Amino acid sequence: MKKLLVAILLLLSGKLMAATITVASIAELQIAIEKAKPGDIILMKDGVYTTSTDINISKAGTAKQPITIAAQDIGRAEITGSGGFNMGSGATYIIVRGFKFTHEASKARTSNGSSFCRWTRNIFETPGTGDYLTLAGSDHEVDYNTFQNKDSLGKFIAIKGSGKQIAERLRIHHNYFKKHKNQGNRNGAEALQFGLSGFSLSASNSIIEHNLFEDCAGENELISVKASRVTVRYNTIRNCPAGFTLRHGNFNQVYGNYFINTPGLRIFGDDHIIHSNHFENCNPAINIGNGGAEVADGAPLTSHDRPDRVLIAFNTLVNNKTNISQTARNNGLGSTSITIVNNIVQGGGTAASIVGPAANHLWQGNIIYSTTGGDMPAGSFKLLDPKLTKDANGTYHLQAGSPAIDNATGSYPSITTDMDGQKRTAKPDVGADELSKDKVTARILKPSDVGHTVPPVVMK
Repeated sequence: MKKLLVAILLLLSGKLMAATITVASIAELQIAIEKAKPGDIILMKDGVYTTSTDINISKAGTAKQPITIAAQDIGRAEITGSGGFNMGSGATYIIVRGFKFTHEASKARTSNGSSFCRWTRNIFETPGTGDYLTLAGSDHEVDYNTFQNKDSLGKFIAIKGSGKQIAERLRIHHNYFKKHKNQGNRNGAEALQFGLSGFSLSASNSIIEHNLFEDCAGENELISVKASRVTVRYNTIRNCPAGFTLRHGNFNQVYGNYFINTPGLRIFGDDHIIHSNHFENCNPAINIGNGGAEVADGAPLTSHDRPDRVLIAFNTLVNNKTNISQTARNNGLGSTSITIVNNIVQGGGTAASIVGPAANHLWQGNIIYSTTGGDMPAGSFKLLDPKLTKDANGTYHLQAGSPAIDNATGSYPSITTDMDGQKRTAKPDVGADELSKDKVTARILKPSDVGHTVPPVVMK
């Protein structure tokens, strides 16, 4: 009994020791950070604060008592100048919340050796060449931030790592990425670059979900994944002239995303699963990369690795100028063992246009309407009206009586959800939508669903 009482008193004393400190200058902020203990909350008064050096963070909070560094009011404490928040090695369980960052680019970062840090409800608009936010270290979270108005080379977010290992177990969600001007088709202006070729064979086991991308045209790649085992799900990409590319790496999953008036998805690498995505007015929708080399045979990691053993299933494609394609490449290796099954293609260009080698592909169970099969093999599709109707949110859903309902071909146990986040049944429906009365947990996103103005709650 005595030991229990001591433990309770120690726990209570720990909570009581946590403090809320209010600061009104960069110098006061740095001192408060250096003195911070687990559970402390450092609040910065509204105002504009100019930095001449980085604000360095190397403190450690705990899972139950993180150290919070926050604007007193969301978006009203602005950090400008030549320095930003630098979470160094050892920074653990740190929350940075509610700031507006207008300091120089590439000054907001988490370094190798940091872990379990969170950037939430901030506005990033940092001028000059460089990245708005750089993440190294593992187990970080980036949520409900607004990344906006970039007119220079660099990324909104750049994910890095250490040695040959990409950062692990990151979660990037409910952020708003908007307005990145074209940089003359120069490389290095993605909205989100996840990794580099040297990290591409390392597993990240990270999730990018429920983010909105609008009017991002920095370069030809909007999202570039250069790592393995990354899940990209339930994001909305709308009115972006740049495309999403699985550029390097293997075993990535892309599902439940909404591609609207954008170049869609381009695929390189092996063993990816692409399912339950909604493509509308894209050119192309799904592009199977024509491989330039084979990394598994010793080609450089920088190569356009031939796509092998990729599953493309249960997607809905409506009114796309180009639907499923593989384009020409000089001496291209094409792709091998690609499975294209249970997709709906309605309107637009031919369902499939395949140029170059395409060995051992499997085409089955697809439904085509108001277009032609093109290079989709005879017997791998049916010409039927899938009875798609656009709802008030802009999504094409199946209606009762659709021939797609309960008519999927084959068994694909790895595919358990549809574009609405609803469960697939034992007899799944063809296309991205599973006709269901389950709760909808994903949909086409609006600006009011994401970014710094939204309290971080589960979307209804």
